[in-house]
Amino acid sequence: MSAVPAAARPARSPVLENLAAFAASKLSLTCAVLVLGCVVLAIAAPLVAPHDPNEADLFRRLQPPAWMEGGEIAYLLGCDALGRDIASRIIYGARISIFIGAAVILVATTIGVLAGLAAGYLRGWVDVAISRLVDILLGFPYLIFAIALIAMTGPGLQNIILALAYKEWVIPCRVVRGETLAARELEYVEAARALGGSSRYIMWREILPNILSPVIVVSTVRMAHVIILEASLSFLGLGVQPPTASWGSMVADGRAFMLDAWWVSTFPGLAILVLVLSINVVSQGLRDAFDPRMRR
Repeated sequence: MSAVPAAARPARSPVLENLAAFAASKLSLTCAVLVLGCVVLAIAAPLVAPHDPNEADLFRRLQPPAWMEGGEIAYLLGCDALGRDIASRIIYGARISIFIGAAVILVATTIGVLAGLAAGYLRGWVDVAISRLVDILLGFPYLIFAIALIAMTGPGLQNIILALAYKEWVIPCRVVRGETLAARELEYVEAARALGGSSRYIMWREILPNILSPVIVVSTVRMAHVIILEASLSFLGLGVQPPTASWGSMVADGRAFMLDAWWVSTFPGLAILVLVLSINVVSQGLRDAFDPRMRR
């Protein structure tokens, strides 16, 4: 039997081609594994954490890590000022950071996509109203805006998500609006309009599937930013309240012991650094994979 000609072979879908291009980058793939590992640790925290994160033991107050004099292998990363296991609190703290980051991005992206599609396709007073609201919100510094909202509503998990989502939606909104303005003039949209397709049908079935790539990339980038903002709010005492473990509050708890017990703040800070840096590298890899112009 003769071999099947290359032209006759079914072509791979664009999604599979993009994923293959992403997997070709060893750095991006490694960072994606790190992010996935953090997610697995957060989900399986009750099974993975060696100790109760809120269990205090003043006899182990500021106990050093296992490799230092006075440390124990059972408390690998040492203990904080209340004798709580730092490794267990980091694992449980990943739950807060990842959940808030994912929840804020999900809410903000949903609102931003809806508003951006409406502004870019419908134009007119809809575009003017949404664009002016976006400009107003962009005029406020993000962290100051979130602090003001939490000061009015009070700290708490739900209030943090809402405070960060109130302004986060403007980023995907601007991206989607710009992509929609370009897509609405293309041939396939003109053809759908000529065939009598409604505005709702054209936005959801014709334009949205073709502009999802930049939305995915932007959402990944912004998740790292949201995690940093959550850690900043927790550091200032406006995030999730004690005794719930949060990376930002753990860094704040160790400020007074930086010279004598550096591990209290250092390890939570390293957790923030590794997760945020990995997400940024993954987002860069996704941008290169989903944008043909970035490929060589």
